[in-house]
Amino acid sequence: MAVPADGKRRTAAWAVAGLLLAAVLTLYPAERTGGGTPPASAACPAGSTPDCPKPGGGTQPPAAPSPTAPSPGAGASAPASAAPPAPPRATAPGPAGPCASPGACGFPDEHTTGPRIPLERHDTGNMSVRKDGTVIRGWDIRGSLDVYANDVTVIDSRITSTNWWGVNLRPGFRNLRILHTEITAVPGKGPDNGGANYAVSNMGTESVEVGWCDISVFGNALSMGQGHLHDNYVHDIVPFRNKTGEWQHTDAVISGGGNKGRLVVRHNTLLNPVPVDRGATAAVGLFADTGTVSSVVVDRNWLAGGAYTLYGGGPGATGIEVTDNVFSTQYHPHGGAYGQVAAWNAGGAGNVWRGNRTSEGKPVVPEPAPSPSLTPVPETAS
Repeated sequence: MAVPADGKRRTAAWAVAGLLLAAVLTLYPAERTGGGTPPASAACPAGSTPDCPKPGGGTQPPAAPSPTAPSPGAGASAPASAAPPAPPRATAPGPAGPCASPGACGFPDEHTTGPRIPLERHDTGNMSVRKDGTVIRGWDIRGSLDVYANDVTVIDSRITSTNWWGVNLRPGFRNLRILHTEITAVPGKGPDNGGANYAVSNMGTESVEVGWCDISVFGNALSMGQGHLHDNYVHDIVPFRNKTGEWQHTDAVISGGGNKGRLVVRHNTLLNPVPVDRGATAAVGLFADTGTVSSVVVDRNWLAGGAYTLYGGGPGATGIEVTDNVFSTQYHPHGGAYGQVAAWNAGGAGNVWRGNRTSEGKPVVPEPAPSPSLTPVPETAS
């Protein structure tokens, strides 16, 4: 029987529609699986993708290339085959409302810091690095690193020290980078009456970069006048009496003033849980011990503990920008034992205080009254 012309047209139209629908259904899953975060069961080797989930949670920034680390018999002498890329821009903190914990509001914690690859143990002792371009990657170091070289990179490693420091950059050398590394010490085994002083010490006038590191135990964890400190988790500082029998002052970040370059402290979690009667000073301590404090950025950090949580540099400080930080009450109702901020020079040229709040979401405003003299006297690494 003959099919009417309009029926033929309808049949042809349905056939075309069916082909189009089949094509769409075929392309859709391909588009959906071609990008985005891989499923938890997917193979995800270190450095393979910026969104590779780290075991335990969190998302990794882009990993650096994998230059060959020094062989155990050669010390730290292998030159880098390629320098790690510049870190991506830090993510912004959470909403302006209350924050229950650093991780809950997008600040660094144990899930987003430290090494991302399996480690090989190296009992180096207190090792000196003297070759320019050295890269140490994937090492579980039992000892410390004293750096007398340029362009040294420590990445995806762990350092457990019984020395004054974990990593120390000597004067006259530059471009030290410490990334995705855990730096800790053995309590009671350090040279300062059992204490350990500096996780990273910059004794020179050049900038040091410390990023995505998990840092604990050291009394003054990050000690420098110039550097780029970002996306780090400083916690569990251990108090100790120094060789004179006094409680060592403790700070998550400390700068003694007189700096020749810029110090940027951005998007870190900086915790000082030490009781004030055992030496607690600050989460961020900017002190005019060796000269005027200038050119410092303290931006988008989670800060907690200390006598005061932040010391702002004192009367002569200039160019100090303190912006969008969260002052947590996890140790004290007022951030620090005595308050949130001291030694802030509101009238100093270029000084900016903006957008700082408590972990409950309330604005933090510096008090104009002078603060008690709790300025620590930093020791010199030797």
